Amino acid sequence: MNIDSFGLGNLGNLRDSALQMLLYFGARILGAILLWLIGRWVIRLIVRISRRGLRVRHLDTTMVAYIASSIEVILTLLLMVAILGLFGIETTSFAALFAAAGVAIGVAWAGLLSHFAAGVFLLLIRPFKLGDSVTIGGYTGTVKEIGFFGTTIATADNVLTIVPNNKVFGETIQNYNTMPYRRVDVQVKIGYKHDPLMTCSQLKTRISHIANVLSLPEIMVDIVKLEETGMILAARPSCRPEHYEQVMLDTNRVVRLALFEMGVLV
Repeated sequence: MNIDSFGLGNLGNLRDSALQMLLYFGARILGAILLWLIGRWVIRLIVRISRRGLRVRHLDTTMVAYIASSIEVILTLLLMVAILGLFGIETTSFAALFAAAGVAIGVAWAGLLSHFAAGVFLLLIRPFKLGDSVTIGGYTGTVKEIGFFGTTIATADNVLTIVPNNKVFGETIQNYNTMPYRRVDVQVKIGYKHDPLMTCSQLKTRISHIANVLSLPEIMVDIVKLEETGMILAARPSCRPEHYEQVMLDTNRVVRLALFEMGVLV
């Protein structure tokens, strides 16, 4: 009886073909993983050496971070192209792929290019630098990096947040470090039966003893609003930008403790 009548010959050929394909793709996948690991190590090494070289030239830290980020992105893209080459994908085929993708690719690249252009303008105009305390894109924190496509900040609750450069450049930017001092604004309510002048004078004296409060501009404590149930007082000391958070907390504590002791809180 002919063995082919049961299709066993075809099964054998199929098994051999499957094994060959498995070996073919397995070798390339393993090669791609090794190439990625080695490539990433080399890229990190190049970026590290580039950072040192740029710092030796005494370039601004913001510019150094931006250039280093750009180098890393470009080298990573080249590495990805090399990995695709292992699977027989020619780089010329990307043109056909982009043409087929059409509108979607165009929109995506337009967004990326807008972020890149915004990053360049941020470096030229310099509304903030590394280490500045800012509010950008609706987030408040300390600038850690101005990257290729986004700006990285650490928020007050220690959350690393990346804001797209186009959003940063297209919205209001608040920099809390450029001015020589910041004003703290603490508001409280007292009843109409209490003497506001005496209360303001005592608060001003107590606030003047808070650490890092500046004597100039002069501390202001006064009535800012009248309501049916009482008067709104505003205590406004000034301090260096780096002391703002602690002075705000201390002012809140001192004002409320003083009003409690005087028995004038509503």
